[in-house]
Amino acid sequence: MSMMDAWQVAAYGEPREALRRTEIEVPEPAPGQVRVRVSAAAVNFADTLLCTGDYQVRPKLPFVPGLEVCGIVTALGEGPSPFAVGDRILGPTALPHGGFAGEAIVDTATAYPAPDGLDDAQAATFVVSYHTGWLGLHRRAAIQPGEYLLVHAATGGVGSAAVQLGKAAGAHVIGVVGGADKARLARDLGCDVVIDRRETDVIEAVREATGGHGADVVYDPVGGPAYIQSTKCIAFEGRILVVGFASGTRQEARLNHALVKNYSILGLHLNLYRDKLPDLIEQCHADLTRLADSEQIAPLVGRRFPFDEVPDALEALAGGGTVGRLVVEPPA
Repeated sequence: MSMMDAWQVAAYGEPREALRRTEIEVPEPAPGQVRVRVSAAAVNFADTLLCTGDYQVRPKLPFVPGLEVCGIVTALGEGPSPFAVGDRILGPTALPHGGFAGEAIVDTATAYPAPDGLDDAQAATFVVSYHTGWLGLHRRAAIQPGEYLLVHAATGGVGSAAVQLGKAAGAHVIGVVGGADKARLARDLGCDVVIDRRETDVIEAVREATGGHGADVVYDPVGGPAYIQSTKCIAFEGRILVVGFASGTRQEARLNHALVKNYSILGLHLNLYRDKLPDLIEQCHADLTRLADSEQIAPLVGRRFPFDEVPDALEALAGGGTVGRLVVEPPA
């Protein structure tokens, strides 16, 4: 029996109380799955919700969290597979065998070759941030060269991806951040205009930056006050992309306001595309791989945690104030 190092949730609670480090049996892949040796595991807010029992999926206890990985295929499930042992792949994990362990299980239907242009930590963060960004900007908002793109939380994991994808699409990117350090980072990411919401009125700054035109596309992973601001600086026939509620506020849309100002409110749920339009996801990943290999996009990894600091990584993400994506390195 082969054993491996892992962090397990044995009982629901805050990450530091819920997680325990232990030795568990190496899992075996079922048909349609592969096992990977984890090279890096991304940290998602959903991992915190898994620990507390508040996530939309509740695996049977105990389980290993860690929803997104990059790794090397070490075993194939029975039947045909698009991958071979030794392939370097990325994708969401198949719970209960998540990525905060030496090895994890991944469904082949949602796994993809890791771009050569990305290191392991960058590749581990690729699917959620960049698939969401590509589908949001290209499929939902149909962004065009020369349009104004407003990105809230522009130095966050999701926002920084949208900034890079917007620039690659030829848009004029306006990034909203909180603080001088994040403002400098947003400029380094490629924002044409940076608005520090702590120092500047966001609505007036967008109007000024666009010559009164307003934002053609808004990318909003924040919600709450950010969404309200967006409705007040959106252009005629503008599109507001709702991709998350990091503020904790799930506000209701004023549909009469959307009618009068002639803008669209667009939702985006990545997993629905995997279920209903898998061919589009393949197209999405192929285009993103092209952009990564040509160095037009590169995930912003804000911090890399050693394996023994998984609870610290989850607490850091939940506490806010981080930039880019957080990543856990594999056990020694």
